[in-house]
Amino acid sequence: MGPTASGKTALAFEIAQRFPVDIVSVDSAQVFIDMNIGTAKPDAETLARFPHRLIDLITPEERYSAARFRDDALREMAIITAAGRVPLLVGGTMLYFKALREGLADLPRADAELRADIDAEAAAHGWPALHAELARLDAETAARLAPNDAQRIQRALEVVRVTGRPMAESFARQTAETLPYRTLALALAPSDRAVLHARIAERFDAMIKDGLVAEVEALRAKYRLHGGLPSMRCVGYRQVWAMLEGELPAPDLRDRGIYATRQFAKRQLTWLRTTPGLIALDSIAVDATTRALRAVGTLLH
Repeated sequence: MGPTASGKTALAFEIAQRFPVDIVSVDSAQVFIDMNIGTAKPDAETLARFPHRLIDLITPEERYSAARFRDDALREMAIITAAGRVPLLVGGTMLYFKALREGLADLPRADAELRADIDAEAAAHGWPALHAELARLDAETAARLAPNDAQRIQRALEVVRVTGRPMAESFARQTAETLPYRTLALALAPSDRAVLHARIAERFDAMIKDGLVAEVEALRAKYRLHGGLPSMRCVGYRQVWAMLEGELPAPDLRDRGIYATRQFAKRQLTWLRTTPGLIALDSIAVDATTRALRAVGTLLH
């Protein structure tokens, strides 16, 4: 696990070449069909060599959840282990890792009518206004969310309105669900934040060059989309959507996209710092891959 552009995929391939592992994606953006460039999804040739489970599951019109991820991941892990191999979970969606390792909180099920009401409020007043409301009702959760993080603000408000209590209290009632595996958790991140920022900029530039804008245009033509869907709230897609809607000047796309990706990486690093039981790997250290392979080898042997 690790922030975007930290080298997770490259390390996973190094592990997959040396050990009997099958890769399971832990990425809330790669679940979407036809969203390839902006999610840094491996190309067909790479997937043929290193198959990935849990990518291309739903259309950009649909929604995915941590609960569904947990069910899907446990099913795929069972299939992999039954074949005598080892699941290798790779990605940067920290909430999915948490749900898999610790179980799910005692949260209410999604309420379609209530969500529609919240979406209507957002359309009328903007997500920052709903973020401000959340700050009054659940300051702890609001402090972790960006003012335009539509999907998570919507869910947090939904929980508060249904239960009458902050999300932290619901998580406190979490039912322990033991993960039936021994785990090795490798956290990959560069010790120099400037290196990560440079990699983020290079990756975003490459995505633009490879046709990210055209990809979003094709998605808009093929599917019934709007800016509030989780697919179009993904970093990169959100900025291109705003540009195509005339809300963001085209010359600002690069800077806004890179800035948003940096903020996303910052939140991922915060998750890592507060997650216990990780083996931290400095992705720019010359011995990072060697250390990772040694740890995996020790576990498996």
